[in-house]
Order: sequence, then C-alpha cells, then structure tokens
Amino acid sequence: MDEQTGSQEEQVSSQEEQMDSQEEMEPQQMPSQPTERRRDDNTVYVGKKGTMGYVLAVVTQFNNGASVVTVKARGKLISRAVDVAEIVRHRFMTSAKVQDIAISTEELTSEDGSKTKVSSI
Repeated sequence: MDEQTGSQEEQVSSQEEQMDSQEEMEPQQMPSQPTERRRDDNTVYVGKKGTMGYVLAVVTQFNNGASVVTVKARGKLISRAVDVAEIVRHRFMTSAKVQDIAISTEELTSEDGSKTKVSSI
C-alpha cells in the first residue's frame, strides 16, 4: 500500500508541477499590445427607464476614463436622450461638449411582416 500511496503522491506532485508550468506560460502567450476597445463600449442606449439612470451611466463612463460617450435613442425616446445629454452637460460635467449629432431613419420589420420607419439619434 505504501508503494501505491507513494506513486499517487508522485502523480499529484507531477500534476501540480504541470499546472505551475502552465500558469507560468499563460502570461507569455498574451499579446503585448492592449486589447482594442470595442466601438460600443462608451455608448449609452436610452430606453424606458428613468432619465437619471441614463445620466448616471454617462457620468460613470466619463469617470471611468472615457473621453467620448455616445448617447443613442430611437423613436419617442429621442427627447429623453436629449434630456440626458443636457442634464449631464449643465449639472454634472459642465466642461462636456456635444461633439456631433447624427440623425437617421431605421426601417424595422414587425412580427406580421409590415415595415415601419423609426427615427434615431
């Protein structure tokens, strides 16, 4: 029994050594360049929640180091997106500037197959 226990201990220690060597190799395999940030990382999509929740999201993005935050909305919620941007600019981050305003029309297909045009900003 002692021989079996000894061989089992050897197997465990060799497995631990393999795991240790794998852990040491993992950082070397990582790319040396920082991962490119996705384009939508600093985008806040305005929906049906309260306006101040979206204001908090925008301010949080700026506080986390974002230099540009995009606020997007569609349809009836466009006015809420404008409110969010104005509240951020006038109450929380007076140095923030509106860089660009892009408007468009999106064509959505409903479940019954009919197409509807919806404004977006």
